[in-house]
Amino acid sequence: MKVAILVEDLYEDLELWVPLFRLREAGHAPVLVGPQAGKTYTSKHGYPARADLAAEDARAPDLGGVVIPGGYAPDRMRRHPPMVALVRELHAQGKLVAAICHGGWMLASADVVRGRRCTGFFSIADDLKNAGARFEDAEVVRDGNLVTSRTPDDLPAFCRTLLEVLGA
Repeated sequence: MKVAILVEDLYEDLELWVPLFRLREAGHAPVLVGPQAGKTYTSKHGYPARADLAAEDARAPDLGGVVIPGGYAPDRMRRHPPMVALVRELHAQGKLVAAICHGGWMLASADVVRGRRCTGFFSIADDLKNAGARFEDAEVVRDGNLVTSRTPDDLPAFCRTLLEVLGA
């Protein structure tokens, strides 16, 4: 199954690469989706990631879900309407929507957390609450198709849970 992993400059290295490799290991086909196909985006620590697909060309029916890594990238991602629309459409289709750390900013911008349980990095708790979420401080929170975690330390639980949602 194809699963989008969103990418933009200043992403958190571990929060992109660990889910990507876990998805591959489980037999899925992760696809890096950025504002522009073929463009290389740089992590907070300078590690490059090349987008396979532009968000405007990504089709929700072709994907099993989306993973949104943190870092400061989500603040940049939500400036691109096609990236926000992709998250919103996947959520509307009941597919996996997974965000870690500051990835919750995209969830707020896509308006997919209203009335839902979620977590994220502590500094965006107010943003998530103001978007209508019921914020919980836990390593992973699953509310149906929505999976959220706080920090790289939560990656084992985050990856385990997103694979459960995908049925892996």
